Amino acid sequence: MVELIGDSARGADFAFVRLAFDGERIVEADTPGLGRSLVGLTLLEAAAVGGEELAADALANAIGPVFRAPCSEGRIAVAMSGGVDSAVALLKSLPNAIGVTLRLWLDPDGPDSERACCSPDAVLAARATCHALGVPHVTLDLREEFRRAVVDPFVRGYERGETPNPCIHCNGGFRFARLLAFAQRAGADTLATGHYARIVEHRGRLLLARGVDPAKDQSYMLAKIDPAKLGRISFPLGGQTKEETRAEAERAGLAVARRGESQEACFLAGDDYRNFLERRGLEGQEGAVVDEGGKELGRHSGYWRFTPGQRKGLGVATGAPVYALSMDARTNTVVVGSLESLARTALEATGNLYVSVEQVEAKLRYRSDAVPARVLPTAEGFRLELAQPVYGVAAGQAAVLYQESVVVGAGIIDSDP
Repeated sequence: MVELIGDSARGADFAFVRLAFDGERIVEADTPGLGRSLVGLTLLEAAAVGGEELAADALANAIGPVFRAPCSEGRIAVAMSGGVDSAVALLKSLPNAIGVTLRLWLDPDGPDSERACCSPDAVLAARATCHALGVPHVTLDLREEFRRAVVDPFVRGYERGETPNPCIHCNGGFRFARLLAFAQRAGADTLATGHYARIVEHRGRLLLARGVDPAKDQSYMLAKIDPAKLGRISFPLGGQTKEETRAEAERAGLAVARRGESQEACFLAGDDYRNFLERRGLEGQEGAVVDEGGKELGRHSGYWRFTPGQRKGLGVATGAPVYALSMDARTNTVVVGSLESLARTALEATGNLYVSVEQVEAKLRYRSDAVPARVLPTAEGFRLELAQPVYGVAAGQAAVLYQESVVVGAGIIDSDP
């Protein structure tokens, strides 16, 4: 017999549950605030029981670490963020579905922590959506793992003078690895998420492709997912627009139909990354702003506050427009120069080519347009020779390679070759 204990608190309110689990079923349950007794239920059945918010949260905290369910043909584990996209992905995965939400981050000092896709309110919204549809929901508390795997490398990247993209790093490794592992222990064949991307067969293998809605396409952020895992993943929204998704949620009467968008970098929760980095220990040490010849033009309060291509906030007056070109962590120096000096026509990236390619469209930032490029494989990834100059290329960002709409390679941009 295994005893499971969970609690949850918000302000002065507190809830506590205690379960005794023997084999496959709950044999004892002290669960005030839930909608029914859990005695005799499996963990899968218990995960579908709702009740008062804190009581349901305490139950989730009790069963999440040990949750398992026998394999069931056609079962789909749906990653629930608390928003409309994952809710409609859940609708499309019925009737044999189970929702899972990763509790990843809470920064009480952030300006709008509840906007994060992994905030406490988002977890509650995800659970409420599942329970309203009669679907089990499991919460996994991975905050410490997330800090080590995603947040700390983000901070260290800026400390090195890079401009890291935490979402690429998270999706390509941490998040989908944990979600797929959960799907397996939940007895699910497939993991579904509410991302706007597609999976297609291209040159004999499954590869990621752009979603049909160009305004919402998220293939760039998902590009480092190992193609070998795509056979177990589904993106049910990849063939529709955001407007169609909201309309579908409204027709189903889902409470999240008009819920606002979560942040791309979930742990920033709408905050300026510079403020976040200060809270995570980066010090604003004064240093020099210099031109390409090393002449000092001004002073700055921390090299990590700048990114290549930045023009505002440089604190220098030269009579002509200048841009941040690079940040040297060793000398605490920001180098600025002309737009022409900012241009790059080649770069190297550490990553993978998913198929053999020579010519691609390369997307070098999430909000930038793709540019034609020639691809040369390297020992650690690939080199790109760009058909036209690109401005503001930043080490730490992702280079995602497309042939038509298909992702054929992805890597993290290295420092100047």
